[in-house]
Amino acid sequence: MEKKKTLWEIIKFILVSCIVTVIQLVLVNVLFLLMKGITNPLPSFLGKIFTEQVMGEGHTNWGYILPFFLSNLIANVYGFFQNRKTTFKSNSPKTYVVIYIFIVLVLIFVSTFLQGIVANALLSVSVKFLNSLAPTIAAMAAGTFQMLVLFPLEKFVLFKNK
Repeated sequence: MEKKKTLWEIIKFILVSCIVTVIQLVLVNVLFLLMKGITNPLPSFLGKIFTEQVMGEGHTNWGYILPFFLSNLIANVYGFFQNRKTTFKSNSPKTYVVIYIFIVLVLIFVSTFLQGIVANALLSVSVKFLNSLAPTIAAMAAGTFQMLVLFPLEKFVLFKNK
């Protein structure tokens, strides 16, 4: 019976993740267009991580990094509450959101780095179609990575059945 329950939770988690992905994809593209002109450089500690070699020429600024970060954070906070309520039907303390946000911030940091690499690779090819979809494809790659981390975290740690 536990295997069936876990399988059903995985299916519901994937469905919620699809909604999270749609939210993130819409946000990343809208924010990317809105913030494209913001060329303020990243602080030095971030600049050492998000280098032009990794992110691509001209992409080591707030207007390029912030859309990936913000869209990811907003979408994942929605996913936390939706999974808590519908996927795992948990009555875990709402204060767990603080733990979740901390972990998600680390994941987002890693994912933003991953998104930069993927988007930069797609922007470097001379295929206009791939260039225009670079933020979307990069966000989808990062979302898949996050889903593989977040399901076990939510099921076995944050929303564990007593």
